[in-house]
Amino acid sequence: MVVFSILSKIGSRILWSNIKEKRRVNGLYLKLRLIFQITAIGLLMSVSGIGANFNGVLSQDNIDITENVQSELTVEEYVNKYFSDVPVLVEVARCESQFRQHDKNGKTLVGFVNKSDKGVMQINEYYHLDRAEKLGIDLHTIEGNTAYARYLFEKEGLQPWISSSKCWKKTEAYSKYRTELALNR
Repeated sequence: MVVFSILSKIGSRILWSNIKEKRRVNGLYLKLRLIFQITAIGLLMSVSGIGANFNGVLSQDNIDITENVQSELTVEEYVNKYFSDVPVLVEVARCESQFRQHDKNGKTLVGFVNKSDKGVMQINEYYHLDRAEKLGIDLHTIEGNTAYARYLFEKEGLQPWISSSKCWKKTEAYSKYRTELALNR
């Protein structure tokens, strides 16, 4: 056990110092640290012979942490993927929240002008919370916030986001949206 502790301290100081410079770039610091820790523990266990009798407890079927870390999407990536069929809503998210679902403290982003506006799509809870709850949608999650934005867009178009229209009306996505609207009339 003493050998494991010494190897762990030496290994983390030497190897971690090279990764340390990449901290806080879109959460990459925490992801790299988790991957490093898992790798370091695995190497130390295999070198020292610890864990030889685990009988598959740490098998691919039971735990796949590194794949989960690597497959996480940024808010911007999620919004782009979710609204790939309605690119104008991607621009709305950019204008409303700069693709942020949470603030620096990890709480749901609130509006600068109106504190009732929540999340990446700045859904106003005063007007929409009851309806969202009836639909089983949580506006404080990225999935719920974007799902309700899609619902709102299908019902009211871009009207709920008119206050940020000076920003998104300048985009190519909006021009295409207007063209599609004109063709479908």
